[in-house]
Amino acid sequence: MKYQTEIVIDLPRSEVLKLLMDQDNMKHWQRGLMAYRHLAGNPGEEGARMELEYQMGKRHLVMVETILKVDLPDQWHLSYDTKGVHNIQRNYFKEESQTSTRWISESDFQFGSFMMKVMGWLMPGAFKKQSMVYAQDFKNFAEKGTSVAEDNQ
Repeated sequence: MKYQTEIVIDLPRSEVLKLLMDQDNMKHWQRGLMAYRHLAGNPGEEGARMELEYQMGKRHLVMVETILKVDLPDQWHLSYDTKGVHNIQRNYFKEESQTSTRWISESDFQFGSFMMKVMGWLMPGAFKKQSMVYAQDFKNFAEKGTSVAEDNQ
């Protein structure tokens, strides 16, 4: 399952990337994030791996993020792996103006289990909706300083 999301953030690209690349900021825009832990490689560099732990309602989720490509300020590609799901996310950052940045995210979900394939087929909108929630939460954090961290407690 593939889809694309886009959002314009009213900040220069350099500021967007600074906020996005700082792992300590993830709690402010990733709802449900409970913890993260560095696993391998140099943080922020290609090949680096990190474990992310989420609580989404009653569902507990652990995934491994791997940085696939770093070509900043233009692009940053990652993969996410959890039980039955491999997701490749290609992120592109375009200068809309000197004071705004377009974040384009292409997601490619590959499902390994039958149940996840069925979910992907029946509920593709849920995946895209979740991606847009994260993008909007990042925009709110970057532009207004609004944090979802208290919601993660």
